[in-house]
Amino acid sequence: MRAVVIDSERAVQVVDRPDPALPGPDGAVVQVSSAAICGSDLHFLEGHYPIDQPVSVGHEAVGTVVETGSEVGRFTVGDTVLVSSVSGCGHCAGCRTQDPVRCVRGPQIFGSGLLGGAQAEYLAVPAADFQLLAIPDGIDTEQALLLTDNLATGWAAARRADIPLGGTVAVIGGGAVGQCALRSALCLGAARVFVVDPVPARRGRAVDAGAHALDAPGAQAVLDVTSGLGADSVIDAVGSDSSLDDALASVRTGGTVSVVGVHDLAPYPLPALVCLLRSLTIRWTTAPVQQTWPELIPLLQAGRLDVAGIFTGAFTLDDAAQAYSAAFSRDAKHLKIQLTP
Repeated sequence: MRAVVIDSERAVQVVDRPDPALPGPDGAVVQVSSAAICGSDLHFLEGHYPIDQPVSVGHEAVGTVVETGSEVGRFTVGDTVLVSSVSGCGHCAGCRTQDPVRCVRGPQIFGSGLLGGAQAEYLAVPAADFQLLAIPDGIDTEQALLLTDNLATGWAAARRADIPLGGTVAVIGGGAVGQCALRSALCLGAARVFVVDPVPARRGRAVDAGAHALDAPGAQAVLDVTSGLGADSVIDAVGSDSSLDDALASVRTGGTVSVVGVHDLAPYPLPALVCLLRSLTIRWTTAPVQQTWPELIPLLQAGRLDVAGIFTGAFTLDDAAQAYSAAFSRDAKHLKIQLTP
């Protein structure tokens, strides 16, 4: 099969790899019909994570089941499915909460070196009954791809931000996760959502979705529009030192900072004493993907949560290098990119 890999030289290549084998009796093999590039995939290109051999990348995929193990009960060959980006064993006490991050055997993420990457023609999926979801009626391909990660992450970010009804929210970062977070915050009852991003086109998309746009740097901008008090809830969808600094400086005393941006491996110098004196609540979250589906899917089907316009382009798998270049540019044209085998 063809698969996208990033090598130790930080180059994107499409290579031939063996078709994946069935990953055990509870697993399945999915023929990928559409995948997506996530902002966290770009960390491999930016050198934030070490690579000593080519990594098959990607963790967002929809497709068709082509093989199942003998213990798979919910899916059969031919089913059209989406794949949770985060994998758990599916059987332990942690997984019974529908949160793979709590898996007592340790969660794994597709395309991070331990499991195969979703930007490929085929994907081996362990614990298929837990990892897969049959794509419901009324859910299109773009929505299904967002349900594998970005929308689940944005929803979890808003859920864990303690947003008061009628409250004010600041979202640091207007990429795909930030766009999902702002929509989630509005859906959960925020009266005002401010999105901070240096890219005018991303700010424009945020305004189109019902938010107010602020140019970076964000802390002073948020304080200026909140009479110096700060936002009730701040969502950091970037995960850099500077975005964390902005988030902590722009939340009001007693407020909550919800972090879903992926930081690099360097330690962050948390101002612990200031956070204590200001009685801040800070939460870091890896999305409990499966746990979000029962809430998100009815909202999407009913049109109460609109994610149109987050995907801005599509490339074939063979053009993955060009697709990554477009995503990496973070320019006005490109926000979220599909890859189709």
